[in-house]
Amino acid sequence: MNAGDIARLADVGRAAVSNWRRRHEDFPQPIGGTTASPLFSLAEVEEWLRRNGKPYEVSPGDLAWQRLRASGDDLRLGELVAAAGDFLEGRPSGLRPGVTELLAELADERGTRDAFEFLCERYVEAHSRQLAVTPAELAELMIRLSGGGTLLDPACGIGTLLLGAKAARGQELSGSSARIAQIRLRMRGVDGRVVAGDSLRQDGFPGERVDAVVCDPPFNERAWGHDELAGDPRWEYGLPPRGEPELAWVQHCLARARPGGTVVILMPPAAASRRPGRRIRANLLRGGALRAVIALGAADLWVLRRPESGERPPAQVLMFNGELSGVWPAWLEFQRDPQGVRIIDLLDDEVDVSPLRFDRRGTPAEFLAEQEGFRAAASSLTGPELAVLDEPRDLNMTTVGELAKAGLLAVHHSAMKPGEVADQGEVPVLSGDDVLLGGVPSGRTGSAAGQIVIEAGDVVTTPTGTVRVIAESGAVLGPQLTLYRLDPARLDSDFLAGFLRAGGGHSRGTSRLDARRTRVPRLSLPEQRPYGAAFRRLAELDDALRATTRRGERLIRLGLDGLASGQLL
Repeated sequence: MNAGDIARLADVGRAAVSNWRRRHEDFPQPIGGTTASPLFSLAEVEEWLRRNGKPYEVSPGDLAWQRLRASGDDLRLGELVAAAGDFLEGRPSGLRPGVTELLAELADERGTRDAFEFLCERYVEAHSRQLAVTPAELAELMIRLSGGGTLLDPACGIGTLLLGAKAARGQELSGSSARIAQIRLRMRGVDGRVVAGDSLRQDGFPGERVDAVVCDPPFNERAWGHDELAGDPRWEYGLPPRGEPELAWVQHCLARARPGGTVVILMPPAAASRRPGRRIRANLLRGGALRAVIALGAADLWVLRRPESGERPPAQVLMFNGELSGVWPAWLEFQRDPQGVRIIDLLDDEVDVSPLRFDRRGTPAEFLAEQEGFRAAASSLTGPELAVLDEPRDLNMTTVGELAKAGLLAVHHSAMKPGEVADQGEVPVLSGDDVLLGGVPSGRTGSAAGQIVIEAGDVVTTPTGTVRVIAESGAVLGPQLTLYRLDPARLDSDFLAGFLRAGGGHSRGTSRLDARRTRVPRLSLPEQRPYGAAFRRLAELDDALRATTRRGERLIRLGLDGLASGQLL
């Protein structure tokens, strides 16, 4: 186990583990790994924690993961995770009996799919430098922008971008990652096929056309096959320069989309302006293939469309620079009324399609209005009145899992896939972005069996730990969300939401919420309510602070623009 595993085991931060190693000469010595990421014996760590009086808990999931990881070399960890998936699906795995017994117990506790997802999370955490996984909210946005249908991801990793598809095709250089992706799709009932291999050199789906392509390709890969692929028919918009592999991925994706099909691909921001790629960018614009460039900070999102034969190229392209939550509304507005940046204005010597170039500059009046709004918002930032105790209260604790077993609450996981959410339909859908921003349901869908209808007072969480108490009934639970329905005679919604937000449900070293381990005091309903009121006030402060931060960022930008342009003194 690594330092993150130890921190999770003892429910402390990674810094605490580092301090133990420095201050305690008897702390276990590494038995493997590297100097930067040493590995320790679980048995020795458990013995040290017991000897030093430090409480710890090995959950069935953690125990199964540690035993699986210890059953082979860390270089083969992906193969071990794939073998665990084989076992969970009832196929021969080659794993030792002690490991399979723990995996069976984990599946009994969580269900087959959630058990395998848990192992995948631990695998990504253990190999975070080698495995690049698209964040859940960004993956959901990419699928929405793609329009759904049959999806292809030619650099699919462990399959994250394909999980919400109705039908999927994937290719991945790593054989073990391709196996893991295939298992994840199969466990979700997705009609999918994933092959191993280098998509640029050995396309696994030659001649096949799909409705949409989504891709988070490797950046800055110089050895992508420039020389051997010089005459490849996929380069319809020009031979990608040796140092522009991302433009090779763009054209590969376009070649696999049907006419009228969509491509959504993550790109390094420099790909929008580097001189060697300007001819291909110009051809993508002239041909009507490039439809939007969306700045997301560390990366840009390019939205492309494979032109249909004989159609007239569009005159405008969307350039968006803003928050992730604003991308989808901006895209919908552009679809209804394509008022963006004129393509003819981009076809100069540079062909720079960086969205930051086209940020609208504000007026002095907007600066004054924003300044007044910021001052008013900042002056209203107050939290609850909380007393400081000389000694912490000794509370009798339980967990959310125990509360569920006792019937005080029920846990519901959404079975809806991102592709099922649209901008039309008679049923409103609460999305992860809506939960994050505290907004009203922004999606729509048709009525279908299995939908979870939200009731006022329900507590809803996202995979990354955002928690909301829902005020209004009627919407259905969106993709990747979890709902907690409480017995109002015994549990206060704000009380539970506060303890979920406090971090007790976070597994140390990962961003995902593991509510089964969230510790909650055993208190009567009248005792819960003051806690709930304080937690609610802190949640309101959090929302107000986010809004004030957005105002402040806009005030700063308007101030910089105004000073630079001579409009402000």
